[in-house]
Amino acid sequence: MTFSWKSSWPTLCCIFSLLCASGDSAGPDQFQLQPLNSTVLKGSVVRFNATVQGNWQVMTWMVGGLLVLTVPVSDNITSSSQRFTAGFCSGGDKSCVEFTMRNASRGDAGPVVCTVQGEYGSKVSQLYVQESGSVSITAGNLKVKQDEQVEFQCVTASWFPSPTVSWALNGQLVDSSLYNTTSMADGDSFNSTSVLKFQAVRNTTVECRATVETLTNPQSSSVFLVVVPKPPDWTVLIAMVVSIGGFALLVLLIIGIIFCYKRRKEKQPNYQDEMRRVRTQSQLSAVTAAGRGQVNAGYVKDGQTSVAPSELTDSGFSQANGSSFFEMPDVVNSNQAGNVFRISDTVDESGVKKHRHATIV
Repeated sequence: MTFSWKSSWPTLCCIFSLLCASGDSAGPDQFQLQPLNSTVLKGSVVRFNATVQGNWQVMTWMVGGLLVLTVPVSDNITSSSQRFTAGFCSGGDKSCVEFTMRNASRGDAGPVVCTVQGEYGSKVSQLYVQESGSVSITAGNLKVKQDEQVEFQCVTASWFPSPTVSWALNGQLVDSSLYNTTSMADGDSFNSTSVLKFQAVRNTTVECRATVETLTNPQSSSVFLVVVPKPPDWTVLIAMVVSIGGFALLVLLIIGIIFCYKRRKEKQPNYQDEMRRVRTQSQLSAVTAAGRGQVNAGYVKDGQTSVAPSELTDSGFSQANGSSFFEMPDVVNSNQAGNVFRISDTVDESGVKKHRHATIV
């Protein structure tokens, strides 16, 4: 059997081309970098794994555009800083290299490039570094009256990116409609202000929380709200007391008017009472006039029977000249009624003392 190179040359060229094409395309697919995106908190540790299938000689790592680590497959690893280290994965498998970055900083953010010399080329992973700042409630502890409107202000500073701010009352998250948050860039970081308003009902622990994606637990600041119970509202009670008191006074006034009217009506004199009063006053006047004292014209001595008319005095009585005897005039025509006249004592011939009275009615 005779082999002819001329007839088989095209076939060999085709096979060789296929082999070359398959070899060129297989190289990059056998080189992988994980993770392709990594977000960490400033100061934390970051790890990347590079897996290479096949034979390779040298691997390099670049962070922030700078070469930080060189990994030869069969020699000592060269590092530009103690923050960056590398080593083979478990079991000494040289097909897997773990790259470690410690104390990650904002300057490390950006592309992390792993390059395997030869036909493998480079793989790129994006690194994001976040930073947590400070949180504080500016008002401090407050003491207010019950049902009073209170306002708390929370300030965050030096965060990257802008933090998510939330509020909690006694450990319970507050609805976002009750507070307002604004953020402002300050150089390469962000500051924010959040204002919470609510009505004070009871003693409350007020907490402001700020967080970013990489924080396991949010940073917080808390204050204590002391609520003083408001004094009781006496308005309703006072109104009731005034109403009842006014009604009672009105009733008493009406009763007093009725009582006074009855008393006045009872004291109003009728005709009989008026006549009786006039008669009584006349009698009292007569007695008063009689009590003033007058000359007893009825006094005469025993044995004297008359008196001369010329001897009458102005009072209607007369006394004999040179005698101590008196004679009482006719009492029928006298206008002095009800008078009682006392006559002096006399002694008769037998020596018996006589006492005489004369009463005119």
